[in-house]
Amino acid sequence: MKICAITMVHKDYWALNQWYEHFGGHIGHENLYIVSHGYDPEIQRICPKASVITIPRDELKHFDRVRMRLINGFQSGLNNIYDWVIQTDADELICFNPNKYPSFQALFESTSAPALFALGLNLAEIEGDAPLEEGEKVFPSRNVAAVTGNYSKAWAVRKALPLRWHGVFCGHRKTADFPFEMPDDVFLVHLKHANSEALKETNAVRQSVADSVGEDWSVNGWAKPDFHAKRFFRKLAAAKELPWDDAVAYGYEQIRDNPVRDPERGIVKPPFINYVCRTILPEWFADV
Repeated sequence: MKICAITMVHKDYWALNQWYEHFGGHIGHENLYIVSHGYDPEIQRICPKASVITIPRDELKHFDRVRMRLINGFQSGLNNIYDWVIQTDADELICFNPNKYPSFQALFESTSAPALFALGLNLAEIEGDAPLEEGEKVFPSRNVAAVTGNYSKAWAVRKALPLRWHGVFCGHRKTADFPFEMPDDVFLVHLKHANSEALKETNAVRQSVADSVGEDWSVNGWAKPDFHAKRFFRKLAAAKELPWDDAVAYGYEQIRDNPVRDPERGIVKPPFINYVCRTILPEWFADV
């Protein structure tokens, strides 16, 4: 089985290094494709064995929609070569319990669905966590997370199905029957809040982008990024804490059992429920 992964990035070097090492360790670094938004030799340095595709960074207004069409176009092309294409943001990792799935291939062989979703976990750095050293993997040092519908995204396709608004575009007539496949023990982990030093750098870049575009910029979390970060940590602290097994069961109940089927836009996606609960990751995450 041939599997690849694709992402698009501008700076965000710490998260990109985590993405590169995580997916490269599972499916081979040569099967990674990175779309660099603007020429940046640092990306090739961080990801020396990946294929880096550079696109111009000269027009940012309405770019989120352009970005969605662009990366889905690359994904569609890769679907002609690979059996499965993984598509995530650079600060998102797909993690599965190794006791259930020994590899991505075993995971994909276990399903007949055309696309897969994963239960979302928003990983956090909390008070008392030691700073991460350069090149250090995140999971041995971070284990507090919020279960979230917002990041229970579609992340892999076996056909040229566009990913949109955290879900799958399957066509206006197919939303009622399209499978919302979210396998047990598979998680999409969002890393944005897991490294406070990297978060400062990322927020500075996002604020600069929002300021340069002005009032037409509407990408959530980019305008006023410091406000969004403070709100995340405040709501994480206030969320109900549950043991891992209970948190996952509750997350599936709230998210997997309630997909959003939108025939007007032809989209099947997770419900945008943030801060379902807070939990501590099990030890197996340290080895993923």
